[in-house]
Parts: sequence; C-alpha cells; structure tokens
Amino acid sequence: MRHTVRLLADGREIHYYDADGAPERTAVDTRDLPPRGAASEIRRDPLTGECVALAAHRQSRTYKPPAGLCPLCPSAPGRPTEVPEADYDVVVFENRFPSFSGDLGRCEVMCFTADHTTSFGELSLERVGMVVDVWADRTAALSAMPGVAQVYPFENRGDEIGVTLAHPHGQIYAYPFVTPRTERMLATASAYLAEHGRPLMGDVLAAERAGPRVIAESAHWTAFVPEAARWPVEVHLVPHRQVPDLPALTAAERADFAELYLRVLGRLDGLYDRELPYIAAWHQAPVTEGRELAWLHLQVFSILRTADKLKYLAGSESGMAVWINDVKPEDLAARLRAAPPRYGF
Repeated sequence: MRHTVRLLADGREIHYYDADGAPERTAVDTRDLPPRGAASEIRRDPLTGECVALAAHRQSRTYKPPAGLCPLCPSAPGRPTEVPEADYDVVVFENRFPSFSGDLGRCEVMCFTADHTTSFGELSLERVGMVVDVWADRTAALSAMPGVAQVYPFENRGDEIGVTLAHPHGQIYAYPFVTPRTERMLATASAYLAEHGRPLMGDVLAAERAGPRVIAESAHWTAFVPEAARWPVEVHLVPHRQVPDLPALTAAERADFAELYLRVLGRLDGLYDRELPYIAAWHQAPVTEGRELAWLHLQVFSILRTADKLKYLAGSESGMAVWINDVKPEDLAARLRAAPPRYGF
C-alpha cells in the first residue's frame, strides 16, 4: 500500500492510500477556500465531570447535497471537491467542519471508495483489508500527536442515523481526553482483573462462544450479540487475542477480520432486506493509560427495531442512562443467523 500526503487549498492534510500500480497523486486543490474556522471549545460538566465539545462552526457544514455535488466524490472538470484527484482507492483528510480542532484534538474524514453508489458491505475483500490497514495507520499517527488521549474510528450509515453525506465514508476522532464510555469499561475491567486474575473480555468471549448468541466465527475473531445489548440490533466483533488497538493486530488477524466483517454486514443488511442504518464503533485503548486492561473490539449497532420502526432514546435512556431494549438478544442472534446474506458473503 502506498501512502501519499498532500495539502488542500486551506492547508488541511489529505492522505491518499493506494494499491500497487495506482497513479501518482499530484492533483492540486484549485478551490478558493476561506481560512479555517474557529477552533472548538471543550467545557467540563461540573456535575458529572464529563467533557462537552462546543463547535458552533459545524452549523454551516454541508447538508445532504445531491449526488452530483457530493464533496467526497473525486474531482471532475469544473467540479472540484474535497478530493482533488479524479479517482482514488482510500483517502483520509482533515474535516473541514471538525468537532475537535486546534490544540484540542483532530477530526478526519475517511472515504472507503470513490464509488458514490456502493456501501461498505459491498466492498471487495481486498478493499476492506486496505481499510483496516488505513485505520491502523491513522490510529498510530494520531496517537503520536501531542495532546491526543484516545483515537476513535467509526462509521455512521443511513438517514435514520443522521448521516448528512451519502458517500461511503467514516470518521476518525482524536480526542484530547479519554471518553466516558472507555473510562467506565477500563474501571470495570480493572476491578474484574483484581478479583479474578483474568481479563474481563476474555471471560466474556469464552462465555459467548459457548452460548446461543454467536453470529459468526473465524480463526481469529468471533461476532456475537452481547448478553446485555442496549440496541435492538447490536453485534460485537472481538479478536480472540487481547490487543489494545488496531495497530497491534497481525496481518493474519486483519485479513481474517475483513472476511468476517463482510459476512456480518451481509446478514445485518439481510435482517430486514434493506440497508440497515448503523453505527460501527471501534473501541480501542487510550494512548497512554489502561492499555494493559483494554481489549480491542468493534461494536455495530442500529436504532431500527423493526423494518420500519425506530428505537428512540426517551426518558430512561436519555435522562438516566438506563437502557431498555425491546428485543431479546438471543432472538436477534437467531434471526441474524437465519438472515439471507444480502451481499453473498
């Protein structure tokens, strides 16, 4: 894989990741862009201790443009976009409207393909393998930046999730603090290790592999519906070996994940015979703390509780963070195992 770094018209970095034989990336961004906006601000809630990012400049970000004006598609004559090249394999660039910026972290956009009309589940096995390598590369690069405490790659898909750009893409957040969810998981893992002398996720994985909620398995990974799933559709993909983050995966583990993930996505989209709106969230160790406790895994979840009904976060979930799920995890696992794969994996 070849990695080329260029600059966009306003000074933001753009990273091209290409397979062998791809043309050199020399195109220049010809747009007349305004200077970058104000940096985001972070305030701490005194009642919970949690951080809140204020990024008012995001109100002016691009919102559901027609396909012909998609800013993530390659540039064409008379139609420059965020990607100056006429084609690309995988590309990553600094978000023009970031939630975290300046000395307070960084946000990047990652386009999985130049094809506007496809989805992650329809990518080739080779392209998914490249995406995994890029996730690992960007995690390592962002983790090395001053002030970054945690790196979070994720994908949002579907109108119901709130996606504003339909092009197949994800994002990578480099937080200047450790997120509340990760802090809670590390604290729980620490207490479990102290009591039992074993890693928590290792015991969870062993129990799930012996139980009724497994969706698919491979040599190095298992995909299952968690016992206490919060969302009506939720699957965790967990490596069999404890690793803190994506860069720590071996080449064999990365390739194995790519094949398993495509199988899982095919069944998720086959569940209701439609593209499932989802969030795919990588849980990685923080940059410096808790790395011996963390166990890398991918959480994929959806708010779609039936083919045409959404799960809304109402009083209990939003007000008290106490989750109520209308779907029994064992029933979901059985339905996913029986679902016809939408993409043939």
